[in-house]
Formats: sequence, C-alpha cells, structure tokens
Amino acid sequence: MAATLVSIGAEVRAPHRRPPRERRPGVATAPPAAENGPVSDLHEPILRWYDDHARELPWRGESASAWSVMVSEFMLQQTPVARVLPVHEQWLATWPTPADLAAEPAGEAVRAWGRLGYPRRALRLHAAATAIVAQHDGVVPADYDELVALPGVGDYTAAAIASFAYGRRHVVLDTNVRRVLARAVGGVEFPAPAVTRAERDVATGLLPEEDATAATWAVAVMELGALVCVATNPRCEACPLADACAWRAAGHPAYDGPPRKVQAWAGTDRQCRGRLLAVLRESDGPVHRSRLDAVWADEAQRLRSLAGLVTDGLVVPGDGETYALP
Repeated sequence: MAATLVSIGAEVRAPHRRPPRERRPGVATAPPAAENGPVSDLHEPILRWYDDHARELPWRGESASAWSVMVSEFMLQQTPVARVLPVHEQWLATWPTPADLAAEPAGEAVRAWGRLGYPRRALRLHAAATAIVAQHDGVVPADYDELVALPGVGDYTAAAIASFAYGRRHVVLDTNVRRVLARAVGGVEFPAPAVTRAERDVATGLLPEEDATAATWAVAVMELGALVCVATNPRCEACPLADACAWRAAGHPAYDGPPRKVQAWAGTDRQCRGRLLAVLRESDGPVHRSRLDAVWADEAQRLRSLAGLVTDGLVVPGDGETYALP
C-alpha cells in the first residue's frame, strides 16, 4: 500500500517555511522499502502532526536565509534550542551574511559563541563562512557535495542544510531522528551508538520521493523526536505513531545495547577550558596568565587545558605570559 502524504504543491519550498495549514490534496508513492508494511503508515501521521505542532523558530521563518539555517545547524549540535535562540538572534544581527562573518577575526566568532559549549564549532563556522566567500561568491551552496567540502561540515550538516534551507531530498540522521526510527520501526528504545548501514537503509527507504515532501519529512521526524519521542519519559500518549510504533507494541522493552555515554562536567577539562575561555571572551585584549591562574586552582589541569586551547586554535599566546582570542 502506497503511503498517502501531505502534498506541498509544485513550488520547491524549504521545510522550515511552513505552508498554509489547510490540508493539501496529493499522493506520493513511498519508496519500495516502505511498501507493504507498517512503515508505509508513518508518513501521513508525522507530516500532519508537524503541520499542527511545529515550533516557530527563527531559522524556520518565511524570511529565514540559508545562512540562518547553517548557523542554526552548527549551534544546535549538542546544544538545546532554548540556549541557542538568543545567541542565534544576536549572531544574525551582527553577521547577517557569510561575508560579514568572514570579514571579522576568528576570535570574534569565539567571543560571540558565548557559553554554547564546544567552541571549536565557532572556529569551524568562521572557516566555512570564509570558504563560502572565496569559493561560492558568499552564497551558501545548495549542493550536498559542495556543502560537505566546506570546513567543519560533515554528512549530517550538509544534508540538513540542503534539506532545510533548499528543500532537497536527503537522509538527515540526527539523534532525534535515529531515536524515532529505532522505536517506531526497529522496536528498540535507542539506536546503536553509531549509525549503521541497516539504519541508513531504513531511513532511505522511508524518504518520500518528491523533494519538498522529503525535506518536510526530515524536519518533521526530527521535531517529533525533540518534542514527543524524547530520550527520557517519552510522551507516547501524544505521539501520532502510537498505533504503529513497534517499540510500544513490544511493551517498551528496555535498552540492552552498549552503555550509553553520559558526559560529566564538574571538575573536567571541559569545565576548566570553559572558565579560561570565558576570561578571554570578556576581555578587550590580551590577558596575563595570572588572571587565568585565578579561575582554576588545579595547576596541572589548568596548564593542560590552556595548552589544549592553544592547540585547538581557540587561544593565541602573546609576548611574555599573555594570551588572547585568535
């Protein structure tokens, strides 16, 4: 049985720019892997749910640029939406185009990144903006191969930008999508630690054939994982897939795979690096090492963390015992 989908019309439309809420007639044929089985029942419920429940986010608005989408994808990696929103808004106000960011020193990107965490993402975003200016006339490319060739852009980010900004048909597998598919199709609580070939095959088989519908499907599954099919205490009673979910049908069996990593924070090198970098971000110029010494008592850990920041290009040593952002 072919899956009935919500049509997006003839216009190629990025999925973040939501179309009118009335139901749009149209049928798209599900890929062969999704035929004659429960997976064919997943498309319409998820697309209709997204039409009703998608969050209004700045990178999903009618006026959102591809650059806005790209910035959001860098920031949202391992960082919750609530923390990203104010930084994303200020970032776009300061650097509304890749050229605006590329014209600044990389250290300004690190400064504006604030406390989002994993600040190397700021350096990579700056490097990507510089490459976009040099190689693509300042326009974020729509082609996957051109995107994945940019500094700091891997498979997921390239697919997400092409799909969410340009409405292209790509498999977009983030943590939320993987969890939804693991439960609804695989019948397990969580996916494997790393993406498997079988997992990618399932995601590819579920992808609608038409570009714009596939792009909407990608963001809709992601949104479902972020709001309903969450890691802890999933809201199964509110899930549009409740009647088709293999994990629910199996009685919600507990995860029995390899131990899932839980990242510590207090007392770690990551916390130490964050403290050191905060001093530099809040300074208008080079900082003497004595100011850095004052924010972390463990000398060995402090020196190790400072050396790591220098190696990563986040901190530049100056004359004597001073340090600054790049």
